[in-house]
Amino acid sequence: MSTRDIKKRWEIQLTILLFVITFISCKTPSPTELENISDLTGTINNIIPMPVSVIPAGDWFIFNKNADIYINPMNSEMEFIGQYLVDKIKPSTGYNIFVLPATGIPANGNIYLTTIGGDPLLGEEGYELNITKELIRLIAYKPAGLFRGVQTLRQLFSPLIESKTVQQGEWRIATAAIRDYPRFQWRGVMLDVARHFFSVEDVKSYIDMAAYYKINRFHIHLADDQGWRIQINSWPNLAVCGGSTQVGGGSGGYYTQSEYSEIVDYAQQRYITIVPEIDMPGHTNAALASYAELNKDGIAPPLYTGIDVGFSELAVDKEITYSFIDDVIREISAITPGSYFHIGGDEAPLIDSIDYVHFVDTVQTIVQSYGKQMIGWDEISKANLSATSVAQHWANIIVLNAVSQGAKVIMSPASKTYLDMKYNSSTILGLNWAGYVEVMDAYNWDPATQMNGITENNILGLEAPLWTETILTLDDIEFMVFPRLAGHSEIGWSPITGRNWNEYKERLAEHGLRWIEMDLNFYRSPQVSWK
Repeated sequence: MSTRDIKKRWEIQLTILLFVITFISCKTPSPTELENISDLTGTINNIIPMPVSVIPAGDWFIFNKNADIYINPMNSEMEFIGQYLVDKIKPSTGYNIFVLPATGIPANGNIYLTTIGGDPLLGEEGYELNITKELIRLIAYKPAGLFRGVQTLRQLFSPLIESKTVQQGEWRIATAAIRDYPRFQWRGVMLDVARHFFSVEDVKSYIDMAAYYKINRFHIHLADDQGWRIQINSWPNLAVCGGSTQVGGGSGGYYTQSEYSEIVDYAQQRYITIVPEIDMPGHTNAALASYAELNKDGIAPPLYTGIDVGFSELAVDKEITYSFIDDVIREISAITPGSYFHIGGDEAPLIDSIDYVHFVDTVQTIVQSYGKQMIGWDEISKANLSATSVAQHWANIIVLNAVSQGAKVIMSPASKTYLDMKYNSSTILGLNWAGYVEVMDAYNWDPATQMNGITENNILGLEAPLWTETILTLDDIEFMVFPRLAGHSEIGWSPITGRNWNEYKERLAEHGLRWIEMDLNFYRSPQVSWK
């Protein structure tokens, strides 16, 4: 059944319900009323990720056409958050909402966003949301917390708040007191743009989806065997040649440094840190094809459009290799304000273990020389890691070596978090080398108990990667990401206490109505009773 058919069926059922209610109250509705009036009542019980504390107050705040959004203090950053909220709720309400400076507590009927008096214990991303009959008051210690709280506020509206057309009716929001902050510092997603290239607008769209669920890291896999996706001024052929193809052939593509900066800025406005990855010393055929001198034999291989791994290697014993790496890390670091640089480091079986350790140790020093912390997949744990470096766990027990050296770990077990794994045997997109990952599988696990020897104290957070061997379009991204991303966001944000699948899937079903309004191409898992 298509999104359009489901939406239509939901609207018909709602119309019938309104007719019955009206009949009982002895009022006969006109055809126009039945056609135009929607139930715009929100609920307090369907927030994802679930907040730390929700105390219902048993009443309603009525959001009407006279409401405005008041900000204190008023500056460009705070104004952006206010305008972001306006842009999200104006199409469906049709209200002419203004973002205004507040000199005190605003009058009844308005929304008030402030960092004045915010509790430091909430941290960078925590917030308090107090909804009374008179006022919606969102307070945070830092603006990032306000932005996270705005996502909760959006979810307190009816799902129709996400509609792109004006909905007639009375917007009612349940009164409550909410206090909220994240469990883990790192709550990420990863998009592989190397195997298949995605436009700036597609990446922005994914960033918006992630922001809705309070994700704060966007890891972008910029280079692999099949494509090099970012302009490097000192090595221009990387993009021109290495970026010219992709899996299965086709024209590929790459981001200019200006376009990459546009993505970085867009994410930063949504309090999401971009984490660039240049995979090395393996997964490097696109670079090797672009510059012969990076190869051991000095001969450039042909460009590659398949999906095999483990066949490419940089010449790790050549001085020019490290000059190349220094230039790449320097140029990307200069346009990436975040603290991290991901070097990949996985699946390089052609390189001797001693040479591999020397390579990672050297690259770690280069990364640190540009003020960044090195991240790499499990395999970098063989090297001599600094306590500031981070190992990203995907499959290998070798990651325990990183823990023993005092390095933190990002949990991305493939059998739980890889968004490119098929849901089941009938799923057309994706692969299944790590097994099938249904929606319940993606939700029913915990980072702190996933692997013996890794405790919550060792964990920076979790991340859900999307590799793109079979992913070609934004619709494909949406189908593989949703509903699983919502569950990963809850694992990263919400307390473990009280979290269970049977309760969660009821909230998830309501979010399906929101995704319909957003026109998301999501997977309708049979494990969830979609509304």
